[in-house]
Amino acid sequence: MDGNLLLSVFVFLSAACILVPISKLSGLGSVIGYLIAGVIIGPHILGAINDPETILHFSEFGVVMMLFLIGLELKPRQLWNMRLRLIGLGGLQVGLTTLLMTGAAYYLGRPLGEAIVIGMALSLSSTAISLQIMQDRRMMRETAGQSGFSVLLFQDVIVIVMIAALPFLALMSGFSPEVADTHSGEHYRPEGIWLAASIIGVFTGMIVAGRLLLRPIFRLIAKSKVRETFTAMALLLVIGAALLMEWLGLSAALGAFIAGVVLADSEYRHQLERDIEPFKALLLGLFFISVGMSLNFVTLGEQPVTIVAIVVGLLCLKFAVLYLIGTIFKLVQSSRVIFAALLCQAGEFGFVLFQFAAQEGALSSEMGEILTAVIAITMALTPLIILFYDKVLSPRFTVQSLTGESPLNEHNPVLILGFGRVGQLAGRLLQTQNIGATIIDNDGDHIELLKQFGHRVYYGDTSDVEILRIAGAAEAKVIIIAMDDSDKVTKAVQEIKEHFPEAKIIARARNRTHLFDLLAEDVDFAERETARSSLAMGRKALTYLGFSEEKAMQLSDKFLEMDFELAMEAFEHRSDMDALISRAKSGHELLKDTLSGDVLYQSQADDDGNNV
Repeated sequence: MDGNLLLSVFVFLSAACILVPISKLSGLGSVIGYLIAGVIIGPHILGAINDPETILHFSEFGVVMMLFLIGLELKPRQLWNMRLRLIGLGGLQVGLTTLLMTGAAYYLGRPLGEAIVIGMALSLSSTAISLQIMQDRRMMRETAGQSGFSVLLFQDVIVIVMIAALPFLALMSGFSPEVADTHSGEHYRPEGIWLAASIIGVFTGMIVAGRLLLRPIFRLIAKSKVRETFTAMALLLVIGAALLMEWLGLSAALGAFIAGVVLADSEYRHQLERDIEPFKALLLGLFFISVGMSLNFVTLGEQPVTIVAIVVGLLCLKFAVLYLIGTIFKLVQSSRVIFAALLCQAGEFGFVLFQFAAQEGALSSEMGEILTAVIAITMALTPLIILFYDKVLSPRFTVQSLTGESPLNEHNPVLILGFGRVGQLAGRLLQTQNIGATIIDNDGDHIELLKQFGHRVYYGDTSDVEILRIAGAAEAKVIIIAMDDSDKVTKAVQEIKEHFPEAKIIARARNRTHLFDLLAEDVDFAERETARSSLAMGRKALTYLGFSEEKAMQLSDKFLEMDFELAMEAFEHRSDMDALISRAKSGHELLKDTLSGDVLYQSQADDDGNNV
């Protein structure tokens, strides 16, 4: 069957289409569905596919695409701002876990070189599974999600050092090197000082090319209006970055991530995301299926006690290390637990490290088989660990507010949902008039910080009707929805409209598209989060160019009024993209014509004589 590609693809898709929806609907999640599908069609049950390792190598490209998409979301400045988390959280996790696992392996009689290899490989977590779960749960903006991503990114970088250290560790292990698979052919790979120079040259070239070459190329492709060419270029970019990294002997996922970061400021970022996303989703599903297929039941049957003991010991040790690190970095308890649960497994880069280690003679083939089974099992257990957290642990954390008290009805006329930079400004304005507001936020670490500044903030799900009812939503005159997650804002509007129709809803819109979503829900008032701050900068620019403060303010107010009217008109045509684009273009011209011919501008020009 392996020789028939179409039949193999049919088996994969059939298993995924049947088992993944069942797993998702049963509450187990899509990842478990893919893993179960892999176990069933793998060589040890139905035997429909007999070569999981080849498929695993191919499907790891899904991880590469995922890192590229994450890179697109992270501008270089954001990455620089994460440096303390990257080095602190990631460095501590890898260092402590490697040290403890190495000590355990050496104590059990393994050679020192092999013990270090084991410690390094098992310190790595699964980027694919952890990030997929975080994205499914919309955790990437929460403290636990950002901390987890920082650790995973550090691991992807440090694996380069680990691979480079294998030849030296082989000298300490003393095993016979395995013959490397040469089916792909021999090719030149730089070594020594040339390797360092090549790494610097490749990374510099990627940054320069991304800034100077790729944008004009994307602009040319966009002008051609051939959609499939844009998709092909996006895939070419990811594959090219991956090949460059493989040529250097580095992580292909790291290269894709850097390529994404280089293009994070590009005006074509959103189009790239849309084009790559379907391929990423399919290949990640294939990756999870291949992990399920790689579970070696023969090895498990031969040494079940050893494997189970290593699995349990690894999960417990990594969980303890991660929980300790979360404590050091002052994550609240709920964030510490989910952070540790997400990353306590071993990861897919462990497969790669063991393969290289065996080829170098740093790891025995017998130990490699056992530890490969351990990695696959811990990866398969991760969704179950998260399910246990959701069903057993999470309710205990949300029974009581992280401020030390459950939500209360303070009988305030205003309820503020989300107390970040937007909610705080709204709340402070109300406070100047002695208007009380009951505040709810869903980030425990943020609440603890706010408490130090004297704010009384309750913890809770801002779209949970019962929590809103307890907090006094039924008698509140105004509810301000100020979370930074557009989906959560929209859901909260829907719930409040249905259950508390008397309250006036003021909602934070992330952009014009989100504004349309809120208008469709008949929200009382919605404000795009950057609209007034952007106009404030425009007003200041006008004053620097000679306009008076009063004239600049009048122009700004007129612009905001007309822009909102144009948005309302565009809202009526939101389902017709051509009409929407046409409206946007005519709206821009109308704004320009109206304001440039406005008596305000003319009078100012007459007054100053030098503003044209």
